[in-house]
Amino acid sequence: MALSQPNPTIYPTSRQISAPTAAPTIAALYVQPDGCYADLPGVEVWDQARDARTYAGPHPVVAHPPCQRWGRFWHGSTRKPHQYLLGDDEGCFAASLTAVRRWGGVLEHPADSHAWAAYGLNRPQRIGRWIAADFEGGWTCHVEQGHYGHFSRKPTWLYAVGVDLPDLIWGAGPQRLHPIALERHGYAKARRIGMAAMIGGKDKTRIREATPPAFRDVLIGIARSLPSPSISGGN
Repeated sequence: MALSQPNPTIYPTSRQISAPTAAPTIAALYVQPDGCYADLPGVEVWDQARDARTYAGPHPVVAHPPCQRWGRFWHGSTRKPHQYLLGDDEGCFAASLTAVRRWGGVLEHPADSHAWAAYGLNRPQRIGRWIAADFEGGWTCHVEQGHYGHFSRKPTWLYAVGVDLPDLIWGAGPQRLHPIALERHGYAKARRIGMAAMIGGKDKTRIREATPPAFRDVLIGIARSLPSPSISGGN
């Protein structure tokens, strides 16, 4: 049985955090070997080949665990539903949660991820601001990556432990409709389809899931705000 949740206290902070140019090393988990984290100074890249589930510290982390089995279409295509099991990600989210709690840092997942309920985390408020997520020292918030350069609004949930919690660009961004969808199908269907569904080609998944550099820098800055003396690995 899940424990009762803590009061969703809003974290009182007003300090902006961005990725410094020279700072302690962080580990970027579940990222592309040639993606936006590649070749950055002070960033260890843990891609699929390296298997981020085996990460054992000692650096704070920025975790992007796979989301396919936790999102709106976790079950598979609407043409062939229920071909997958909810949360069947080979333990990636659980390992990410453990890493963030043990080493400090931040985890990113799509808004409305079923992983929050599965692991007893409070749902963040859509208006923004950090709230208490659990009894493990975790905090969570809702933010849109569109504010930081993503082509769509891309609502996102963050979970952070042991770090400074910055003020982000809170609230909903302006509505974005793909012009081709709007011309072909009209406003109502273009709104339902969304921007991401109109991206085609062999790299469509990569484009949709890409983290804008400005948002990446925010996440790195959050992870690097963990005071170095406290990075001891926990118990």
